[in-house]
Amino acid sequence: MKKNKLQQYFPMIRTQDEILKEINAKPSLTEKFNALKPEQQQEFLDFCSGAKGVRILYDSFFKAIMDPDRNSSRLNAFLSLLLERKVSVVSVLSKESQIMPDTLIVMDIIVRLEDGSITNVEVQRYGYAFPGQRAACYSADLLLRQYKQKHDQAAANDQRMNYRSLRPVYTIVLYESSPSEFHKFPRNYIHRFRQTSDTGLKMNLLEEYVFVPLDIFKEIVQNKGKVNNDLEAWLAFFCIDEPEWILKLSENYPLFQKMYREIYEMCRDLEGVMQMYSKELQELDSNTVQYMIDQMQETINQKDAQLSQKDAQIAEQASKLNEKDDMLDEKNAQLSEKNKEIVAQATLLNEKDNQLNQQENLIAELQKQIQEMQKYLSEKK
Repeated sequence: MKKNKLQQYFPMIRTQDEILKEINAKPSLTEKFNALKPEQQQEFLDFCSGAKGVRILYDSFFKAIMDPDRNSSRLNAFLSLLLERKVSVVSVLSKESQIMPDTLIVMDIIVRLEDGSITNVEVQRYGYAFPGQRAACYSADLLLRQYKQKHDQAAANDQRMNYRSLRPVYTIVLYESSPSEFHKFPRNYIHRFRQTSDTGLKMNLLEEYVFVPLDIFKEIVQNKGKVNNDLEAWLAFFCIDEPEWILKLSENYPLFQKMYREIYEMCRDLEGVMQMYSKELQELDSNTVQYMIDQMQETINQKDAQLSQKDAQIAEQASKLNEKDDMLDEKNAQLSEKNKEIVAQATLLNEKDNQLNQQENLIAELQKQIQEMQKYLSEKK
């Protein structure tokens, strides 16, 4: 079988037929491979055979390549570019939170730099699982770790804790698929956050963040067709798996050529890679289920909020109707009083009319008598 481009450049990559032959020869591998969906089987064969590149952000690959215990110079180089200053890793800290042990804070890579500052590098394939609130909790944990260390050192030396000795903490998040809010800024693929005042007053509040939406970067750099600097090369290494790009990076940046070689050596261990890949798929399923649960809960919360708002509106309308009913009752009472007054006035008018009629009848009778007297007197003459 003719070798593909990556196999020609990295001769340790085996062909798909060779990979399938080993899988079929080992029952444990065959069972795990057959448990995959057809599209997952093809993806596994593609990156092991070099038909496509490996997804560097797979947890096992990323941590193996960027492991600060094995090769801190790589993390130093990447962090220096991202933080825009030269940094050097001096120690690797525990990934599990010892300050808040009952929480779910388990970091990907956490290191102390030579100036005492602490940096956490988080790789998140699914951005919805790592919102800003979670980043803030991780940053708080970094700060508390440093505080505890400084506090314990001061106590051991019978000294007071000096808060000015605390150094910045950096939370760096690489998103393979970034949250929706990042897509409102389609031309920006690095977002740096630090606390600032609304007056211009400057204070060292220690917590800083760098968010990198790699999906946005990938679209930008592929439209350009090239990387322009070392930082872009690192980001392309993390997120682009097309063979042509892998060859470009390998030829232009020897550092990445070495890292790709390590990755394809790892791919020769099919059992190890299969275990890693299966774990990634389980994590994907778990995150997808949790995402669906979160989305359903959010929908329920929104519906509850809408119902509460409707209930409030109905109660407000009912209150207004009650007020109107009270006003109508009051007006009806006033009208009833007016009607009584009108009836009374009408009765009085009728009585006056009757009296007037009686007076008119009396006057008419008197006039008649006067006429009769006048007639009698006239006849007498």
